Amino acid sequence: MFINIERKYNLYMSKVIEIIEKEILSWPYVTAEPHRFGGIEFRLNKKEMGHIHSEGLADIPFPMKIRDKLVNSGLVKPHHVLPQSGWVSYWFHNSGEKEDIATVINLFKLRYELLKPKAQTKSDITVVPPKQN
Repeated sequence: MFINIERKYNLYMSKVIEIIEKEILSWPYVTAEPHRFGGIEFRLNKKEMGHIHSEGLADIPFPMKIRDKLVNSGLVKPHHVLPQSGWVSYWFHNSGEKEDIATVINLFKLRYELLKPKAQTKSDITVVPPKQN
């Protein structure tokens, strides 16, 4: 009986993670690879955006100011191993599937927006005149 419940949970979690992974990988320049502690790690231009563990846990790094706002809102918890860092943890196995998926995707989207290169405009570009001999 217990094995069947565990098997159903793993199948459910695999489907949820697959939906999340498909969305995140649709964003420009995002790649995925196995995470060193298990699960899937997402990267943008070789910089880690965060990772998802197979048991339904997303870990995402943010600047401390944003991390504090997210934690104070009650949406996320401080990282389960490094609580004083900018990392946050979001367990997505407890509430409704659609809410969990949307929340995880929105957290990764926030991180993506912080990491993606800003588009340059002409006013952002500094022209350096050639050296005169």
